[in-house]
Amino acid sequence: MIGTSVSRQHENVLQVVQSYYQLTKPRIIPLLLITTAASMWIASDGRVDPVLLLVTLVGGTLAAAAAQVFNCIYDRDIDYEMLRTRHRPIPSGRIQPRDALLFGIVLAVISFTLLALFANLLAALLAMSGIVFYMGVYTHLLKRHTPQNIVIGGAAGAIPALVGWAAVTGEMSWAAWLLFTIVFLWTPPHFWALALMIKDDYAKVAIPMLPVVAGEEPTTRQIWIYTLLVVPVSLLLIYPLGVSGLIYGAIALLLGSIFLQKAWQLLQNPTDNQLARSMFKYSILYMMLLCTGIVVDSLPISQQLTAAVTDNLQTLVSAMPIF
Repeated sequence: MIGTSVSRQHENVLQVVQSYYQLTKPRIIPLLLITTAASMWIASDGRVDPVLLLVTLVGGTLAAAAAQVFNCIYDRDIDYEMLRTRHRPIPSGRIQPRDALLFGIVLAVISFTLLALFANLLAALLAMSGIVFYMGVYTHLLKRHTPQNIVIGGAAGAIPALVGWAAVTGEMSWAAWLLFTIVFLWTPPHFWALALMIKDDYAKVAIPMLPVVAGEEPTTRQIWIYTLLVVPVSLLLIYPLGVSGLIYGAIALLLGSIFLQKAWQLLQNPTDNQLARSMFKYSILYMMLLCTGIVVDSLPISQQLTAAVTDNLQTLVSAMPIF
């Protein structure tokens, strides 16, 4: 297989450590962790146990890292062919696939052990299911075979929200599944915006990403549709579920309106890579700030403030004369 027989390069210890670190695709992981943290804050009513939070985030980090390592092993052939990925540790020959496999297994085992011992078995099993889904369903079955790869594969990136909820409560709820759904619906606009920017790279290695198979216009239309879905769905945390309040609502409305504006601009200019880049970058900011809004809204002081404002408004309304 191309890119798998590159000779090992001699490196010092620091370079070896850096290569293994790069193998985990560390830039992807923080976005997964912030959805985990937001879920834990809601589940604990803003009173999350700091030790449990730390253990869950570390366990989640290791599980996500393991998934990325396995992905790098599986995709080493196309990584060698694509310009943006050929310098990754495996295709460049800095790490051999068998060493990467052992590294990924160790990460997964430590993740499962941490979560099972210090959180609960459900959280540990969910984290492992994320690895299995990402590799078995997305990477193996979908990525190279269907333009809907990102849509279905988005479930893997949404599982950390379930892990966070399970770590706190030991069970699932409608709120947990709604958080899952928000991330699931957010994933296509996020990744398709990136795919618009690098569609030539995907075409070179015959990866059927939507912009490659269908073109820019249908892709931007799908981005618009999924953005139209994710914004109102994000408000369901307020009603009917009632797990978030007015502070989150204000943040979600502001972020959502900007998200919709960017999706609409891209829909009007499907071939504009700068707009695609702007959409991609904002989608990251959107999810990070939305989750931050969840955390802030769940804090006891925020709930007290919201309750005080609501009481004052009710008092004001009841004092108004009726004509």
